[in-house]
Amino acid sequence: MTTSSNDSLSEVHGSVDTTVHKGRFRKLLSFLGPAYLVSVGYMDPGNWATDIAGGSRFGYALIWVLLMSNLMAVLLQSLSARLGIVRGRDLAQASRETYSRPVNLFLWFLAEIAIAATDLAEVLGMAIGIQLLFGLPLIYGVLLTVLDTFLLLFLLNFGIRKIEAFILSLISIIGLSFLTEMILAKPDLSEVVTGFVPSLPNEAALYIAIGIIGATVMPHNLYLHSSLVQTRRIDRSNSGIRRAIRFNFIDSVIALNLAFFVNAAILVLAASTFFRNGMFTVSEIQDAHHFLEPLLGSKLAPVLFAVALIAAGQSSTVTGTLAGQIVMEGYLHLRLSPWIRRIITRLVAIIPALLTIHYFGESATGELLVLSQVILSLQLGFAIIPLIHFTSDKEKMGDFRISWWVKSLAWLSATIIVGLNVRLVIDEISAWLSASADPTLLAWTVIPLALSVGALLLYVTIKPLFPRIVRPSARAPHGGPRTLGQVESIRYSRIAITVDFSQSDEASIASALGQGGKDATYCLIHVVESAGAMVMRQDIRDMEMLSDRKNLEKYQEDLSAKGFKVEYRIGFGTTRKAIPDLVKDFQPDLLVMGAHGHMGFKDLLFGTTVDKVRHRVQIPVLVVRP
Repeated sequence: MTTSSNDSLSEVHGSVDTTVHKGRFRKLLSFLGPAYLVSVGYMDPGNWATDIAGGSRFGYALIWVLLMSNLMAVLLQSLSARLGIVRGRDLAQASRETYSRPVNLFLWFLAEIAIAATDLAEVLGMAIGIQLLFGLPLIYGVLLTVLDTFLLLFLLNFGIRKIEAFILSLISIIGLSFLTEMILAKPDLSEVVTGFVPSLPNEAALYIAIGIIGATVMPHNLYLHSSLVQTRRIDRSNSGIRRAIRFNFIDSVIALNLAFFVNAAILVLAASTFFRNGMFTVSEIQDAHHFLEPLLGSKLAPVLFAVALIAAGQSSTVTGTLAGQIVMEGYLHLRLSPWIRRIITRLVAIIPALLTIHYFGESATGELLVLSQVILSLQLGFAIIPLIHFTSDKEKMGDFRISWWVKSLAWLSATIIVGLNVRLVIDEISAWLSASADPTLLAWTVIPLALSVGALLLYVTIKPLFPRIVRPSARAPHGGPRTLGQVESIRYSRIAITVDFSQSDEASIASALGQGGKDATYCLIHVVESAGAMVMRQDIRDMEMLSDRKNLEKYQEDLSAKGFKVEYRIGFGTTRKAIPDLVKDFQPDLLVMGAHGHMGFKDLLFGTTVDKVRHRVQIPVLVVRP
């Protein structure tokens, strides 16, 4: 498999081959997975508070709101998957190709803030779970959450299927925990059924309903889904694309219904415990955990609650960091080392949490969670509206553009979600102004900012309706194709080959010989990295150096016997410095290197020799994987 630097999540792009499976069921299984990573965003700790508040204050009456929210989520996530499948672009990449660079910079900035806000909610939720389960201070729990960044890096080395399996296991823990909780709570099933009938007991219920709907679709999930579907290598014929769209829709329906079950279970649990016992004001996660044991009569109940909270936080943070990488690479075409990218995302979330806990105490985390939801509200329209435009584009989507009735439902959903989130923002700004000691200063900062964001949203909405007012060159990320003259194959006359006497040598040498044939001159390069070599360099005469020289001489003898012109050079010290020096000395026109095969934390500790060397040489580098 080969990937381009333009591929979304290039390290796992097209890594799951769906074309090798012939049976319908096995082919379906090969597509299942991306939506499970997306679904965790719908059962993250940020959703728990609204579910608990809705169940404790109004019993089962708002279950229908959860169902309606889930239907809108299925619709919008299916559009995101369609975009990635048909156009081979994630949502950020499609935006970069549509809007001007200054607009894309603003869109990237808003998306990064939204992802940080999402990650903030996950970090706090996971830290609260650790505190509830082990009694650790909240600030220590926040610090521990940085470790899951390294967990994601480790899992990525094993492929996207391993990440999907990991997330599915966490979802299973969440689902089984709440299933057990509901069995212990013994809800009235007839009353649960009546909760699916639309009704609003009073105006306060409307506000809770707005909170549930407003938190339905998270912007990072739309970026994430459009990228994750591209991890599947599909048949690019019309029938193959239609099959991929259909199977990914099934994937979305199954995964998001699991999320609906979890959210409904939280609401039912709150209704059958707190509402039934007249405890109408329980809304904090910590309070819910505290009251479960005496109300259910089981020590297992609060433990399962805390375990589910940790699992929800852990799973959500994994997907949040992936979304951060997608947004940066998509909008800016800027590719950072994955571990740096993910550390940055996590630190942006952890630092505000630590400062809030340190200066204002653990009780202020609730207000911080509210602030994170307001920030998400500001970003939501910039993900949903372009998505509808892109999937409706006849020129770009062809026969796979969405139908008029799907488009109508999408715009209706967008209007409801964005409208409710705008109301949330207005309410929160009004509350800040009334509670502030200096409302004038706040009014001159917050309100202009909100209006500017609104103006940008209006531009994003209108711009795709008039695509011809922008020159095509402004929309294309790399310009148009060049006119190619006569293309001739390149034959290299001097080729350097790095060897380390491992199984990768055979592949590296064979690839090099194929590039130059018997007319080229070859140089075998090896670096002695022993402690003695670091100090004594060419004067070293230890066992390792003597053994390496004999191995090089054996390679030279074997290749010379086959008619190839071969010499060798030995370097001393670190490979990233010694190899470029040896290359400069030999003056080749091609360097062939074998991939070292490090995995997981070895890459973090030792780095990759190939990456370091290729920046230090001025010739083409061919990397060969054994």
